[in-house]
Amino acid sequence: MYRIHQIKLKPGEPREHLPKKIIKRLGAAAKGSAVDEWKIVKESIDARDKANIRMVYSVDFTLKPDPGLKANPSIGLESAPDMSYREAVSAPNAGRLSHRPVIVGFGPAGMFAGLILARAGYRPVILERGQDVDRRTAAVEHFWETGELDTESNVQFGEGGAGTFSDGKLTTGIKDPRIRKVLEELAAAGGPEDILYRQKPHIGTDVLRNVVKTIRNEIIKLGGEVRFGCRVTDIVIENDGAGTGYRLAGAVLENRGESGHSKKNCEEIRCEAAIFAIGHSSRDTFRWLCEKGIDMTQKPFSIGVRIEHPQKMIDISQYGAPAAELGLPAADYKLNYRCENGRGVYTFCMCPGGKVVVASSQEGGVVTNGMSYHDRDSGTANSALLCDVQVSDFGSDHVLAGVEFQEKYERLAFVNGGGGYKAPQCTWSQFRDKESGADAVEGSLPDFAAEAIREAIPHLGRKLKGFDRDDAVMTAVEARSSSPVRFARDKNLTGSINGGIMLEGFYPCGEGAGYAGGIMSAAVDGIKAAEAIIEKWVPAD
Repeated sequence: MYRIHQIKLKPGEPREHLPKKIIKRLGAAAKGSAVDEWKIVKESIDARDKANIRMVYSVDFTLKPDPGLKANPSIGLESAPDMSYREAVSAPNAGRLSHRPVIVGFGPAGMFAGLILARAGYRPVILERGQDVDRRTAAVEHFWETGELDTESNVQFGEGGAGTFSDGKLTTGIKDPRIRKVLEELAAAGGPEDILYRQKPHIGTDVLRNVVKTIRNEIIKLGGEVRFGCRVTDIVIENDGAGTGYRLAGAVLENRGESGHSKKNCEEIRCEAAIFAIGHSSRDTFRWLCEKGIDMTQKPFSIGVRIEHPQKMIDISQYGAPAAELGLPAADYKLNYRCENGRGVYTFCMCPGGKVVVASSQEGGVVTNGMSYHDRDSGTANSALLCDVQVSDFGSDHVLAGVEFQEKYERLAFVNGGGGYKAPQCTWSQFRDKESGADAVEGSLPDFAAEAIREAIPHLGRKLKGFDRDDAVMTAVEARSSSPVRFARDKNLTGSINGGIMLEGFYPCGEGAGYAGGIMSAAVDGIKAAEAIIEKWVPAD
């Protein structure tokens, strides 16, 4: 099979024209041949010339008869690479597990770790503190309507993790062959087929809810177990028997069950291997793991606001006309600026056609996020507008100082919003001119972040026309762009305890562990953790 790049169509032109364009590009080398089978592997939009916007494709194809073409960089032709997933296999000296592996957390990392382990016959036990996606959705909608927060099942916690209530973006900056595996599984579970080839694929909250449910059912069908309402509160650690380290022996959990009501008694699950995919908002878990001696370090992150504009304005700025008129998807953007004081300000998690939501998980704290459905038709675009936060800003060397930093500004946002989990808002003109209406937003940010954002927005408006329009809405506070800690782990993804002593069987992974920054990178890290278990042990009898 061959792969060819830079095949272009006009917006709205049928993709069925691609084979003819491929033959035309190949010229005499393919004389007498026709494209037999073909599939799109990448689709992007070239809008640099707004008068001549084109859809750009990379296509895998076969020819009949096959003339035996050779790679030709001048026309973008190469052999199609093998993108199939290579399943992990146990080492020849692998030991046998006495118990089923445990996965703590059922976000992207835990979900894909569970799927890989289940496919390999390990029948994992997955423990998720929040509820299944249907009960979770009901709890979240109740929170948005009434301000009554369930601290265990909310926008951050529950089936699918924080990504379930987001835009469902599947973009990532990492380069890893497992990315294709993640996309294929999401598509097979009901995600749109175009996520396999779009340059900036997304699923949307509405579709993603069914996708995560389908993956959960597949894990169960393969012998795995998914338990909701189960918050892990401790781990059992034993000496490894050789006097050289420690090993995991079990997890202690509080079982709330489907009713959501906490039981007084705790349950212990024995295990030799546990993947901790706890997410970036499991601050109570960070705390008891730290007290337990688990090794982790401070990690920088970012803080800022969500900023909203009319989607039509973004379309015109990027395409020259509204997207619907051109037959194009809602336009997005990615902007950054370096302030005079060295602070970086950038947009993150941009949601075309989405909305800003309150994503709190702790009592008395307000944090915001962006969310959109698959059709992205709200008419409003929003993005996080963030400023760098360095560990030196935390004001303490304690490993959890970043957690406390986030909590401080989320509590301020709660108070400044008037209580009831209402997020502070103002317009850009109010914020720029320091008018009284901006006090609540500015008071929910560190001084350095407020000043950096005030400096940056006019410059970003020069990069994207209209970004600095007076009526752009700013909502505080966006404080959870990434985890404030990073867990120590070795090349085999094994964590450590008490200053560098290996804790055999403990695998911190995903966003919460500080090794991912979105759905895709978290899912890939979860797959890696599952592979580490497969390579070390064979399943329990």
